[in-house]
Amino acid sequence: MEKTILSDEQWRQQLSPEQYHVLREAGTERPFTGALNTEYRNGEFFCAGCGSKLFESQSKFDSGCGWPSFSVPADPEAVTELEDNSLGMRRVEIRCSTCDGHLGHVFPDGPTDTGLRYCMNSAAMSFEPKPE
Repeated sequence: MEKTILSDEQWRQQLSPEQYHVLREAGTERPFTGALNTEYRNGEFFCAGCGSKLFESQSKFDSGCGWPSFSVPADPEAVTELEDNSLGMRRVEIRCSTCDGHLGHVFPDGPTDTGLRYCMNSAAMSFEPKPE
């Protein structure tokens, strides 16, 4: 997989201010405000920074947390896990493996057979519906 490496200025030109804050500064959008939180059509979710495929709609579920939640990435190599000890707690940060953009966090409290909840920011992703 080829890495996407851009300068800070290139990222700022390519991304909206909210996307930049989430993807490049590890920010978090407010719960229940993201456009993809209630997106349940059949389709695929891609990184808003580089366009890499991240998740498929079949793995999306309503966790009630206010952010799009998934049980598993489209491909295990699509995302990278990093230890995150910010905010006085221990979490696992999820980043895009291609551009290193911050996507969200994964928690071990998912209701599916994986037991995982990939809690992602809508601003970090785009969605493409599949034809019916």
